[in-house]
Amino acid sequence: MRASVEEAGALLARSDSAGCRRRSSSPVQTASPRPGSLRRQSWSFREDVGHAASETYLVSRLTFTLLQYLGLGYRWMSQLLSLTIYAILLMPGFTQVGYYYFFSSQVRRSVVYGDQPRNRLDLYIPEDNSRPCPVMAFVTFGAWIFGYKAWGALLGRRLAERGIIVACIDYRNFPQGTIGDMVHDASQGISFVCNNIASYGGDPNQIYLMGQSAGAHIAACALMEQAVKESGGHPVSWSVTQIKAYFGLSGGYNIHNLVDHFHERGLCRSIFLSIMEGEESLSRYSPEIVAKTSSAETIALLPLIVLMHGTEDYSIPSSARKSYDSTNLLALEFDKSNFPTAA
Repeated sequence: MRASVEEAGALLARSDSAGCRRRSSSPVQTASPRPGSLRRQSWSFREDVGHAASETYLVSRLTFTLLQYLGLGYRWMSQLLSLTIYAILLMPGFTQVGYYYFFSSQVRRSVVYGDQPRNRLDLYIPEDNSRPCPVMAFVTFGAWIFGYKAWGALLGRRLAERGIIVACIDYRNFPQGTIGDMVHDASQGISFVCNNIASYGGDPNQIYLMGQSAGAHIAACALMEQAVKESGGHPVSWSVTQIKAYFGLSGGYNIHNLVDHFHERGLCRSIFLSIMEGEESLSRYSPEIVAKTSSAETIALLPLIVLMHGTEDYSIPSSARKSYDSTNLLALEFDKSNFPTAA
């Protein structure tokens, strides 16, 4: 059954109306800091520095391992250089978001949700969480290789300003892990959100799932895998029915159709197949194929699915956005003319 655009708009409107209202500011009383408070601040700072150092070491080690896989190919090196130049040009904007990410009291960084080094998530909490807030669990982009939870900082900031809690879920990248590890990590992160978000001021009855690019693929895989388990009577730590809607941004849902595309874009076939655990696993990690071969009971568990893709997207072509047969799906395709130009 295909949902209408009006239904999706109404769904989002309800979330917005249920958002948290701002509290009026109250006078702030100043007091001399207590010695115990200073010790706690010092300990918290040492923890942040230690965590940053451990993550830097981990990322550096994985970068060298990844270089061994990639070799010295001209194509990917030229694209990496282009990406670096692009990032430098955007540095003024990155600096503002980075300052917010590291120094805002609304950001709870690196909340642990599992036992792996990358099993962390960032929480963006609205200033006023006196009422239970809607929640968005977000799986970030990164071509399955350089995804990181901080990539969702701008989204987290903007939604938090509108009274929505955002949980940006980190996951193992290749070569630290393959697609099965990534889906497992994302599912664990979603489970943490479903079972613990109430303690952070979130409404457990208003949880939404979103993924972008590779993150959209990973999140969709986690959603389908959970639906299959749940309909089969297997024990689960979270329920698909706890998710109000899934939003897929610029994702690929039939991996069979993307192998050659990524090879032409510089992600060579052998590495991509290694990420996807071999050609024999492509169907398993193609949510579109899984949906088509699933039972009616599995499909009935799925939430509203909204897929959005830009027609000018060349990283993953808009043709990769396919309908899931028999699901409650709204597929949207955006042309460049739909987006306002920057002021």
